[in-house]
Amino acid sequence: MEIVSIDVQRPLEACWRVFTTASMLVHWVPGLVSAKLVAARPDGLPREVTFEFAAGLNYTLLYSYDATEHVVRWEPREHDKGAVRGFARFEATDVGTRVTYALEHETGRKAAERALDDPEHLVGSFARYMHEHRD
Repeated sequence: MEIVSIDVQRPLEACWRVFTTASMLVHWVPGLVSAKLVAARPDGLPREVTFEFAAGLNYTLLYSYDATEHVVRWEPREHDKGAVRGFARFEATDVGTRVTYALEHETGRKAAERALDDPEHLVGSFARYMHEHRD
């Protein structure tokens, strides 16, 4: 599992909201064609999301949270090939939010797909989106 961190000059709650809203993922995840919410928890956080990534790679991720610590974890639904697993942690800093992102590719993910969702590339894309799209 590769783990990277980046500082984002936005409040923790804004980063958490964008990261944990399924419909927002297509705006900042390179190569993501669609993210469809299948099931949500009672508090509205996604529990299950179906993805179409790159050229027709489809899979479903299951999410769990430690909302107090601002940690989200994801893993593929059983028998899904080419998915990813990982976690993200959000910590308030003096200038915004430190995002720590971890990602592991499952078997079946092609080299081109792995390049699109390289963790360094992903957190950079997230930070750019957060800086360019203020609410």
